[in-house]
Amino acid sequence: MNFITLGTLPNQTNMKNYLIISALLFVLHPLSAQDRVTGLPFATRSEVIAQHGMACTSQPLATQVALDILKAGGNAIDAAIAANAVLGLVEPTGNGIGGDLFAIVWDAKTQKLYGLNASGRSPYDLSFDYFRKNGITRIPAFGPLPVSVPGCVDGWFELHKKFGNLPVSDILKPAITYAREGFPVSEVIAYYWNSNALKLQKYPGFKEIFMPEGKAPAKGEIFRNPFLAETLEKIATGGRDAFYKGEMAQVIVDYMKEQGGFLSMRDLADHHSDWVEPISTSYRGYDVWELPPNGQGTAVLQQLNMLEKFDIASMGYGSSEYMHAFIETKKLAFEDRAKFYSDPDFNQIPVQTLISKEYAKERLKLYDSEKAAKSVPAGNLETGNTIYLTTADKDGNMVSLIQSNYRGMGSGMTPGKLGFVLQDRGEMFIIDANHMNKYEPHKRPFHTIIPAFITKNGKPFISFGLMGGSMQPQGHVQMVVNLIDFGMNLQEAGDAPRICHEGSSEPTGEIMTDGGIVYLESGIPYETVRNLLGKGHQIQYINGIYGGYQAIKWDEKNKVYYGASESRKDGQAAGY
Repeated sequence: MNFITLGTLPNQTNMKNYLIISALLFVLHPLSAQDRVTGLPFATRSEVIAQHGMACTSQPLATQVALDILKAGGNAIDAAIAANAVLGLVEPTGNGIGGDLFAIVWDAKTQKLYGLNASGRSPYDLSFDYFRKNGITRIPAFGPLPVSVPGCVDGWFELHKKFGNLPVSDILKPAITYAREGFPVSEVIAYYWNSNALKLQKYPGFKEIFMPEGKAPAKGEIFRNPFLAETLEKIATGGRDAFYKGEMAQVIVDYMKEQGGFLSMRDLADHHSDWVEPISTSYRGYDVWELPPNGQGTAVLQQLNMLEKFDIASMGYGSSEYMHAFIETKKLAFEDRAKFYSDPDFNQIPVQTLISKEYAKERLKLYDSEKAAKSVPAGNLETGNTIYLTTADKDGNMVSLIQSNYRGMGSGMTPGKLGFVLQDRGEMFIIDANHMNKYEPHKRPFHTIIPAFITKNGKPFISFGLMGGSMQPQGHVQMVVNLIDFGMNLQEAGDAPRICHEGSSEPTGEIMTDGGIVYLESGIPYETVRNLLGKGHQIQYINGIYGGYQAIKWDEKNKVYYGASESRKDGQAAGY
């Protein structure tokens, strides 16, 4: 990632240098590659429009598989599972069956949204005292200690049992075929594959599967994973128990013990997903839906409640007034995120209070329109890398699904010839006995991955998501504001330059004391940046951290779907 630091503006010399740098950035990075005869200047392409079905994923082969499933009689749920299985193969830099899954499903039959939490729990046999006795104050990012139970496979079968149409063997067949016959690695994925491999190649099993000929595959090279093909075949024929209770589970457990890990047969056998009620808030007449903790979707609703108090539309996209309001409300929401978001099975989390309009009004008392906050307190309440895809079918079913290993390719733990890496979500626990997100056995950690949905008057409107760690809730809010306040179309909303604020307190223990850093994409007017610097914001230009967007919109009037895909990555929106 390349970046330029602008910092603050204490004197006129810095102002002069800043203006020169900003002018150069604006010249070198115009808003779009080509002018357009329609749409806003930063739109790089048109929306995809189709009548019968739509699929938007981060890799074209997965998108095409989803459409094939729809054309073969599968529904949106079947297509989402099939696409996710393919993405685990073609984009192992973000997801795979060693990771977790969350989904929001619009069921056309019942005219209702359903939420699925398919995230895994910590090992029974790893105690809080283990970390204290070994002088570990923070759970490491890689190796055996951050590994939690992978929830993806159980998530697939829960989705299929409740809503699926085609047999699981048909749904997984395309992924099995590509794993055995191979596929050409796409550009952005090749870049991240190489950077992940440099860190993870030291772990047993990783190089054998993901670094053929001793290196990560380059763009255009054919990659095969026959080990994953065999694993998926066993899952297709043996069901979820083939993964969680059989020989495969034993291979995972034996490997983890060899590496000093704690995952056991009991951990895998006891795993289950949970159907949960999505939570929502109304934003200017639209209902925005997220999933409750242990994920961070609550932050989206909190921030939208605060932003609704501002006349965002009159401020204008890219204005310093809007961006300051966005950054400062984000800080307020994220301080609550750091304090309260955790496993609801272990804590009484005041979710309904956090997403209430009254609480938003109370939080805004800390807002200063002229000055960037260096630190803000969380509310005082009584308590208790990733892929995103979306699909829609001819019957009106829509799926918003997100799935991840965490930190790209996960922990590096690559159990014997199964073809995948185990996730490292356990890193998100905090070693603090007084924190709601403290490490405890058989507990779900705070989770960053969140799917989203928007309804209007009780009808489906937009299924969308934007992956990327703490960028996800920030991205969700920006998409909602772009669509509703600024009137952008589905593709324009994703193509518009994004903001990412880093430095708010984290659920893993870090505390914001200096106001953090505002990262910007090129295309933000330099007058805006100058004004933000004047309010005390620290600014950096950087690329590669703004997440990956996919979205499907239902046009009730014309009875068509609109699709959009992230222009910064390898993905594709397609329909039929």
